[in-house]
Amino acid sequence: MDKYIETPLTKEKVKDLHAGDYVYITGTIYTARDAAHKRMTEELSEGKSLPFDTENQIVYYLGPTPNRDGQVIGSAGPTTSSRMDKYAPVLMDRGITGMIGKGKRSSEVVASMKKNKAVYFAAVGGAGALLSKCIKESEVIAYDDLGTEAIRKLYVEKLPVITVIDCCGVNLYETAAEKYREI
Repeated sequence: MDKYIETPLTKEKVKDLHAGDYVYITGTIYTARDAAHKRMTEELSEGKSLPFDTENQIVYYLGPTPNRDGQVIGSAGPTTSSRMDKYAPVLMDRGITGMIGKGKRSSEVVASMKKNKAVYFAAVGGAGALLSKCIKESEVIAYDDLGTEAIRKLYVEKLPVITVIDCCGVNLYETAAEKYREI
């Protein structure tokens, strides 16, 4: 089913998203990959605050390529989500309600999603040039020294994703495989 949502991604909106839903996101989202996740969790352990308010926010696991003249951002395809698995529960405990990436997630992440009422979206890997067309604004807001892994604040319009794991723990990667085996 196609669903159109606007950020922030409140827990009420999360509850209406189910594994297998095609979702089009409009609004502000943030980017962060492994190095940024590591730094954020280290800073939290030192008692420092995060570089953005994580409450009801979506994090896109993205390290874009450099933009060309006239472009807001370069190719903006997802990176492998499992690299963020050791950090994701800490950030969900701080209010993150959505994550965008590609690939499977650990059982610890799924348990944290259920506990925190969060959702995991997949963006199509290999389609970064097309996905970048949905990004209307991009601004580095933290960790500029990390280059492409710096945290960016993005404004997106109708960014296409698929709900892979919903807040009840239903996992499209597993249910789709089961249905395929039945054929």
